[in-house]
Formats: sequence, C-alpha cells, structure tokens
Amino acid sequence: MRLLILGTGGMANNHAEGFARIDGVELVAGVDTRPAQLAAFCDKHSIAHRFASVAEAIAWGQFDAVTNVTPDAAHFATTTPMLAAGKHVLCEKPLATNAADAEAMVIAAQTAGVVNMVNLTYRNGAALQKAAAMVAEGAIGKIRHFEASYLQSWLTQPAWGEWRDEPQWLWRLSSAHGSKGVLGDVGIHILDFASFIAGEPAVDVSARLATFDKVPEGRIGEYTLDANDSATMQIRLEGGALGVVHATRFATGHMNDLRLRLFGDTGGLEVSFENSVSRLRACTGADRLTATWHEVECPETPSVYERFIAAIRGEAPALPDFARGAALQRLLDRAEESAQRGGLVLPV
Repeated sequence: MRLLILGTGGMANNHAEGFARIDGVELVAGVDTRPAQLAAFCDKHSIAHRFASVAEAIAWGQFDAVTNVTPDAAHFATTTPMLAAGKHVLCEKPLATNAADAEAMVIAAQTAGVVNMVNLTYRNGAALQKAAAMVAEGAIGKIRHFEASYLQSWLTQPAWGEWRDEPQWLWRLSSAHGSKGVLGDVGIHILDFASFIAGEPAVDVSARLATFDKVPEGRIGEYTLDANDSATMQIRLEGGALGVVHATRFATGHMNDLRLRLFGDTGGLEVSFENSVSRLRACTGADRLTATWHEVECPETPSVYERFIAAIRGEAPALPDFARGAALQRLLDRAEESAQRGGLVLPV
C-alpha cells in the first residue's frame, strides 16, 4: 500500500509514525506548499517524493491512498481532487468547515467508490468502544440523560507551547485563518464521543459561544483572536434523551480531558479519557439499587491508521466515514447558528 501524506504540520508526524508501523504500508510521498517544512518532514520519515501541490502529486500518481493532515479550511479543496483521481482518503477532522462542503465530499467519495474515513481520534479509545457496545446490548436500558465535556487548558498554561508566540496555536484562535474556535476544533470530538456511545443522533441543539479578551486589542500580528474559546450546548437525542455538552480552552487543571456520563432507565455509564488514560465505569443490574459503580475491563482497539488500511484491504468497515463527518458538521453548523441567534433551539 503506497501512501501519500498531504500536509506536513505537527499532526502529520503522528500519521507518519502510525502508518509506518503497519506491515505492507510504504510512505512514498509528501505534499506541502512550504518547501523547508516539507523537506524536513520527508527527511525525518525517509519519504522520497516531495510535491508543492496536490496537482503535482496527482500528475505523478504513484500512490494508492492519502492521509490528509492539512489545516481545517483546506480539507475540502485538497480532498476533492484526490477523490476524483480515485485515491482512498483518510481526512483529519473536521471533514470540512461547513455542512455543504462536507456533504459534497460524501457524494464525491461515493461517486469515486473509494474508502473514505475521517479521523475522530477518540474512536481509538478502548473505553469508548466498549461503552458503545454495552449501550447497543441494552446494558443501561433506554437513555434518558447525558453530560459530556471536553476540557483543555492551553490558554491558561504553556504545556503544549506558548500560544502567544506560535502560529500552530494562534491560527486556532483566528476565524480569518480558518478556525471555527473550540466548537469546531474539539466540539466535534465531544459530540462524536457522546452520540456514538449513545448510538443515537442529535435531533436539535441550543448553543452559546464565548470569546474572551486575551491580549490588548484582541490581535497578535496578523492574527485577530476572534474565534470562540468556550462552548455550551443543550442537545436532544433521537430517543428523547436530553443532555448538556461543553468544551473550553480555559479549563485550568485539565490538559486534554474528555468525559461522558450517560444515564438510562436501568443503568449508567461513565466514560473518560483523562491524562491519556481511557476508563469506563458502570452502575448496572443489581448494583443500581445501591448506587454502586465498578470498573469495566476494556479490550484494546485498533488505531484509525490500522482501520483505514484494513478497510482498503477489505478486512474491516470504513468507519467513521465521510457521512459521519458530514452529520457532525451539520450539528456544528446548527450549534453555531443557534449561538448567533441567542441560543435558539434549532433542528439538526
């Protein structure tokens, strides 16, 4: 399997390392508009072929699949020609920056007949997969209520680098640079985390967004810091359950933590990914009579890189696919619209 890596920023290293560990996968080319960064990345990962554009790479054509690690705003423009060229594509989340583009990508992938997947990182978590299986088996009965959160603190401490000085962080704070703020960046993860485990789509949403003053005049160089920093949502699932979802970059004390509390009429689950540890607790069966919670053992799951290659080989389903990415983007678009309209409840 000959793989091309599109975009050579920080996350691209994770992709390169993940795919390099899979037998039979060869990293054959990289694409980036920045010559120095492209050269350094390809040298680091022993990638022979380097291209300054998607068009140049397609003209060469000696690859089977693409992993797209470009910035959010470039996903649509860079993925669509790869699909038209008949290449299998794994695209970083979000699939696009609006539902119309995401839905167009779904149609393009279906027309091309290629494997298409979106990288929703936390699908790799063993606890998430086990919790989803338990819900599907009826372990907690009918879902009635849920609480979900994605907490980051990189606007309050420099554990990942100093955001005031580094473009890799500053672009995430600027709508002019393609950022949809915390809602688009990590909101997509926590919405997938909650609704995938629940096994039900959202049918309506009410949202509020906040952007806080971080620097004088709200600007650092070419970056106007206007993207949202915190998001809260109220969501109703298809089965009628109500839930609250929140995400922020101001959660002091939480580097990168996700949590879901899911309650049914015969049991409850607590799923977490905190300090890079995936964990599942349950209160089911007779334990619910005494409100006793216990740890649930969760078998390891294959990475998204392994699942993508397995799907191309016909050994596993291509999940999560572009259709899932588009469904989440519709939900994000409605949440953004709701916030603009003062938190109005909108159908998804």
